[in-house]
Amino acid sequence: MRSFALQLTRLSAGLNSIALWGAVLALLVMVFAASWQVVARYVFEAPPIWTEELARRAMVWTGMLGASCAFYAGTDPTLFPAMRLRRGGLGMALAMIRAFGVLAFALPILWYSVFDGRMNAVRGFLGRSLARQAEMLDVSMIWFTAAVPLAFLLILVHLIARLALRFSGQMPHIATPNS
Repeated sequence: MRSFALQLTRLSAGLNSIALWGAVLALLVMVFAASWQVVARYVFEAPPIWTEELARRAMVWTGMLGASCAFYAGTDPTLFPAMRLRRGGLGMALAMIRAFGVLAFALPILWYSVFDGRMNAVRGFLGRSLARQAEMLDVSMIWFTAAVPLAFLLILVHLIARLALRFSGQMPHIATPNS
């Protein structure tokens, strides 16, 4: 179990590194597009029509990849942050409750990204996006909407890796006043 947990942890860390670079790249694209919009509007008095949409779509990628990185780092919003530090049976139970909450939110998003209510993949979120074009950019909307299921898939990988570490007994102990 320990080697499996370590392999999952390495996979999670590698995917997080890629997601972090993707988020930084998307942020740079967003800043460039917004900056070019401002310069073109106020200096050249001829703003291009594509910059606002590109900035918006890059913001989605930045936010979604950033959210998966925040989950990996443990900096995502939580009601009781000290519960992550608990060990033993109580720590396991709290980790499972947290995992259930993450799954209750992420699994429907992933499901409906692929399928609609009648199990039709063409009518799922990604299927509908594949058939639509961006308004000002001449590309399929799937290039933008894929950020949502990808981020939640990354979150699930991070969650499984974290649970595997906890159940293999390899969670580092951090002293807290209540432990």
